[in-house]
Amino acid sequence: MKTIKAYNLLMILILSLFLSSCGIYSFSGASIPAEAKTVSVQYFPNNAQLVNPLLSNTITNALNDMFVNQTTLQSVAQNGDLALEGEITGYSTSPIAITGNQTAALNRLTVTVNVRFTNKYDESKNFEQSFSQYQDYPSGQDLNSVQDVLVEQIVEDLCQDIFNKAVVNW
Repeated sequence: MKTIKAYNLLMILILSLFLSSCGIYSFSGASIPAEAKTVSVQYFPNNAQLVNPLLSNTITNALNDMFVNQTTLQSVAQNGDLALEGEITGYSTSPIAITGNQTAALNRLTVTVNVRFTNKYDESKNFEQSFSQYQDYPSGQDLNSVQDVLVEQIVEDLCQDIFNKAVVNW
């Protein structure tokens, strides 16, 4: 009986040492260096040929909110321990699912952003990468009537992809 208790205590000690040595973990699966306390998300200008005037603010704010809400990091205007910057490089709609009479049954709205991520405490995590997400909508609907809902979902998906690349080590 004493050996089982000693074994359980030893396993708990080993597990706690392992988890504490790997940085800070959150329920989101984020792995952030223990010394990192701040995050900065710079404004994402819209450099796409087709411009949605609200998209820059929407992406910037959603990305900042995701890092603040899913980690223990505090948001700062510049020079965060973790820093994100980038630009919107694409915003386009295109027909997909062509029917027999050569008309589109669906259209696709695609948003692409280029992101530069800097981790002050672990430069091996730094990256520059393009992220793209899309949503389909019926061709009988005007883009203006469905755009807000589509953009909301696209931005959520983009932010999740960026967050995962930056701080979730899958």
